[in-house]
Amino acid sequence: MNMVLTTFNPAGLGFRRELIPALQQAVPPEIGFFEIAPENWAGMGGRSAHMLRAFTERYPFLCHGLSLSLGGPGALDEILLRRTRDFMREHGMTLFTEHLSWCADDSHLYDLLPIPQTEEAVRYTAERIARAQDILGMRIGVENASTYIAPPGAEMTEPEFVRAVVERADCLLHLDVNNIYVNSRNFGFDPHAYLAQLPLERTCYVHVAGHCVEEDGLVIDTHGSDVIDPVWQLLQAAYQRMGHPVPTCLERDFNIPDLPTLAQEVAHIARLQQQAFAPVTQRVHPQKVA
Repeated sequence: MNMVLTTFNPAGLGFRRELIPALQQAVPPEIGFFEIAPENWAGMGGRSAHMLRAFTERYPFLCHGLSLSLGGPGALDEILLRRTRDFMREHGMTLFTEHLSWCADDSHLYDLLPIPQTEEAVRYTAERIARAQDILGMRIGVENASTYIAPPGAEMTEPEFVRAVVERADCLLHLDVNNIYVNSRNFGFDPHAYLAQLPLERTCYVHVAGHCVEEDGLVIDTHGSDVIDPVWQLLQAAYQRMGHPVPTCLERDFNIPDLPTLAQEVAHIARLQQQAFAPVTQRVHPQKVA
């Protein structure tokens, strides 16, 4: 299997505009790569493009899409896919992932909605993923999403659906351990049992993040707080089951603390990787900075 694995330190951070001034001063050594959303940067020129180039020439970047709507009823956005392909080639990016969800029909809904867990939906979504891979010229990773409603008419469990789509499309898995934890709290299942049912041998990328708990007990995947111990434990369990090192990104989208504080969480990712993959990660070295 042609996995996109690590030729760099496989613990990274989402690239956020709020962090750019601090990153321009110095990138903490704990951060081995950055994740970027192509929708926010592709086709941008001028000062912003020049600034981004200064980073992509020195550090590895991976692409995580926000709006492709792989399971949606609307036509697949092939214009976005081609723009993303060109953007990735321009900056030397070799991994693209997207959510296994839908977020658009005639227009964008600005939310990630669950796909019905049916055989028909497996075929439909897998065909769209295959088309996306053809346009991008690479295998992509699809991410298990956080959901807040159970789609009606399910013919299989959520992990069975994820596995069926990934195998039919012959794509890769983008594992989000916080999403598993959030869903487990909201729908009352064992997150470790869920994890064990996923095709972890296909994992190409991992997300870890924080969340919030509403007054009524609903857990929301906010990416706005520190990662909690049960999510760290789920990440550790995922590493133990995978058997190979995988780039893992800390997501933080608001309530963003200072860069040294974020670097501490990224460093914890690296420690868990070292514990799980010591014989392998000893042979993996960060990309040298010019």
